[in-house]
Amino acid sequence: MRILIQNVIDAKVSIDNKIVGKISRGFCLFVGFTHSDDKEMVDKMVNKLLSLRLFNDENGKTNLSLKDIGGEILSISQFTLYGSLKDGRRPAFIDAMRPDEATKLYDYFNEKLRESEFNIQTGVFGADMKVTLTNDGPFTIMLDSKELFK
Repeated sequence: MRILIQNVIDAKVSIDNKIVGKISRGFCLFVGFTHSDDKEMVDKMVNKLLSLRLFNDENGKTNLSLKDIGGEILSISQFTLYGSLKDGRRPAFIDAMRPDEATKLYDYFNEKLRESEFNIQTGVFGADMKVTLTNDGPFTIMLDSKELFK
């Protein structure tokens, strides 16, 4: 499982020119799954994600959590996080989980997020989405379950 975290001032996702999710200060998450992912891994990744301190304090140090700043989360499914350019110039997505399985894990991921105290907004799995965000810093972090939980 991979989660690309963007520390944002604001973010929104639109489908067919209609906004379906919108947040102010917080995390814009791009979430992808691979074949070995399961609910147990989602639980671990959610726990890690919600405890991160990725926001600057008054001294410019990344000491503040999402809770500390009263932040929100916009969650976007993105199978392209498992795209590979190892062979050729066009990405291959053989490491990405099949959509029928990935949609279930993405829904579960968002359910787990909604159990937290944060405002959670989402895109729509498999839809042609347009994401607009203001990355603060810029500050972007990749969480990869294979690196975190070997």
